[in-house]
Amino acid sequence: MRALIHHTFGEPEDVLTVEDRPLPDPGPGQVRLRVLLSPIHNHDLWTIRGTYGFKPALPAASGTEALGIVDALGEGVEGLEVGQRVVTGGTFGAWAEYLITKAAGLIRVPESIPDESASQLISMPFSTISLLEFLAVKEGDWIVQNAANGAVGRMLAQLGAARGVNVIGLVRRAEGVEELRAQGIADVVATDQDDWRERAAALTGGAPITAGVDSVGGEASGQVLSLIAENGTLVAFGAMSSPVMEISSGDVIFKQATVKGFWGSKVSKAMDPGTRAALFSELIRRVGDGTLTLPVSGVFDAADVGDAVRASNTPGRVGKVLLKF
Repeated sequence: MRALIHHTFGEPEDVLTVEDRPLPDPGPGQVRLRVLLSPIHNHDLWTIRGTYGFKPALPAASGTEALGIVDALGEGVEGLEVGQRVVTGGTFGAWAEYLITKAAGLIRVPESIPDESASQLISMPFSTISLLEFLAVKEGDWIVQNAANGAVGRMLAQLGAARGVNVIGLVRRAEGVEELRAQGIADVVATDQDDWRERAAALTGGAPITAGVDSVGGEASGQVLSLIAENGTLVAFGAMSSPVMEISSGDVIFKQATVKGFWGSKVSKAMDPGTRAALFSELIRRVGDGTLTLPVSGVFDAADVGDAVRASNTPGRVGKVLLKF
């Protein structure tokens, strides 16, 4: 089978190569999938660079999420059949023609959801809906996030609206406000405007902002914290611009603010099965009825992974880049 492998850590477009690997057989409790599509996530690229929380032994496989067809069942597997369409997330080595994964972690995909949406159903959408749970907000509450025009920002706005949670989005430039409005997402403020804090406050009508999500780092972290009310929570979700959060000690002290991190894989492992199942059910429902949209920027053959990575790194990209096998 073909698989994307790297023998050194580095820029993915430079170190990834397509190699022939033996076709693996599933062990007890495992399933072999014939991979159809797999998305490129930032954490996949960070792993290949050697800068993520998980650093594989070399030579290393790549990719973590995939849509596939059940191809073979290991001993003791029940509730699945060869030929079923399923998705897996958090299974290392997804960028290959075939993948071995635990049967218990697979999610069957309804026929109403197309392949391109199904292939990206777990990692980022599930992290986003888990983040919404993590914030412990209820209907009518206000939260604020930066990187509102990113994939997670757009999904958080859509899922928040579906639950009745008000989400203020911060973007760096005025053009981003119009881009999101065109996608049906309102309550967005551009921080390149001198009065952006006043504009954000006007959106809430004086209601407190109970939580904020920082996906950028640097001074953008402090911008989010500056809007949060007393006893509010700032959650570090990512660090697109800087690994250092620049926040005011005055805001932390006088607002009695809580600052904590969110790592989807850790949160998911600690989540009870009932909550996990309910969130996946909600995701599938939201995608199926169009409440949550999962756009695709492009689909590339695995042999063209260099072009796919460059496309994924394109500023302003809307939608995921997918690899096909």
